Amino acid sequence: MSDKTLEIREMVSERDESVKLDWAMGGFAGHCINQRDQKWNIKSDETAPVIRIRFGKHGWRDAHGRRFNLSHKPSKFYDYNF
Repeated sequence: MSDKTLEIREMVSERDESVKLDWAMGGFAGHCINQRDQKWNIKSDETAPVIRIRFGKHGWRDAHGRRFNLSHKPSKFYDYNF
């Protein structure tokens, strides 16, 4: 491994049910008014395979060319209004 190579693993997420989402009539089935308040519990999936990614002139990619964006803190957002 080099300074341009990382090994990563997929994470799993569960929605924090303590945040109640508010729905209003509209759109196809409804409109989530407070979707920006959603919270997620995110942790590493120890059963997921380790993937090796490399940094090149087009950013972080794996051997199949898939792109990866790195962050110091995991995050997730689900768009309920799409």
